[in-house]
Amino acid sequence: MDIIVGLNIMLVVLVVIIIALVIAYYFLVYKNKIKQQEREVQKETKQSKDFNGIPRETTDKLLDFDEIKDDMIIRKNRQQYVMVIQCKGINYDLLSEEEKESVESGFIEFLNTIRFPIQLYVQTRSLNLRKTIEGYKEKVGVIADEIKALRKRREELLKTPNSDKELDMIEFEIRRKENVLEYGQDISNYIGRMSLNQNVLQQKTYVVVSYFKSELGNVSNYSKDEIINMVFTELYTRAQTLIRSLASAQVSGRILNSEELSELLYIAYNRDEEQIYQLDRALDAQYDALYSTAKDVLEKRKERIDNKIDDMAVDLASDSLIEADNILKNKEQLNNELRERTIAIIEEYKNQLAPDLYNETKKIIEEKTKQEDEEINEEENKEETPAKEKKRTVSRGRPKKTEKN
Repeated sequence: MDIIVGLNIMLVVLVVIIIALVIAYYFLVYKNKIKQQEREVQKETKQSKDFNGIPRETTDKLLDFDEIKDDMIIRKNRQQYVMVIQCKGINYDLLSEEEKESVESGFIEFLNTIRFPIQLYVQTRSLNLRKTIEGYKEKVGVIADEIKALRKRREELLKTPNSDKELDMIEFEIRRKENVLEYGQDISNYIGRMSLNQNVLQQKTYVVVSYFKSELGNVSNYSKDEIINMVFTELYTRAQTLIRSLASAQVSGRILNSEELSELLYIAYNRDEEQIYQLDRALDAQYDALYSTAKDVLEKRKERIDNKIDDMAVDLASDSLIEADNILKNKEQLNNELRERTIAIIEEYKNQLAPDLYNETKKIIEEKTKQEDEEINEEENKEETPAKEKKRTVSRGRPKKTEKN
């Protein structure tokens, strides 16, 4: 009996030892496998970083900007923020001499307005007429539908007696629209053939406006989003100032949005592939879009800044009118006091003056004060007339702004 118990104990011990050895074996195999995977990863990482002994860098480090956000290009580790204005000019050579002088004086005014550094950037692209062709095809389709409706109406009138007059009008309208349809199809086909020519180029001019984070001063107490909002407000104000200044030189401008900035940089970095992989086609596909019915956040922010500028201009105009009115009232009061004091002095020395001299002096005083009053009234009328018109314009525009807000 003791022998059986001893054998059972030895059997249990052997089973435990075997299980322990199996666990140790699998542990060693698993550990070696992990080490081998780590060595392979390190090898692949080294191969990806090095190419013929030359270390490789990521694409982000090769690009000269951090990201594109809120219609701005963020550069230099989020220290510089850039907005781009696309300009559309005029044909200077076709202008008359007076118009040329007007444009030159407007450009001088634009240069004198600049209080911050700007850059001019010119980009030459192959002419992309895809959207133009699609627009023509859409309009041609609308005209074709209208012709079908007119023909259907003509068939109905043919069955109706005493409708010759209306039938003649519909026949005329059908012929007219058929001519327009034929012309539109010819134009669409011509532009389609022209788009096949890759040598047709267009030149676009841009004004680049920058704003540095250091211009805000101490921003340690502000969050990242608050800093971006403040920079956007300052940069958008600068861009709008430039657009208004360019308008004096008959050059129109608009701020590029984030998608247009992406296209601008894409073409700058991919000159050869810009027509093969068209960025605007990918954006039009809306592969990254969700259902959205609200107005864009940046558009709301721009409207808020424009409304704030308009309110400040209205307040400044109102304050200026009140100040000018006070000055005129003080001037009129001063003239009245001066006249009364002068007459009092003459009355004081009345007994010492001859009657004719006294009467003539008093007459001269009254004529001069009357003349001064008339001059003051004329100045008031000159200043109040444009002011009233401006107030009337402001009062007409304010309710619309209130409804918008």
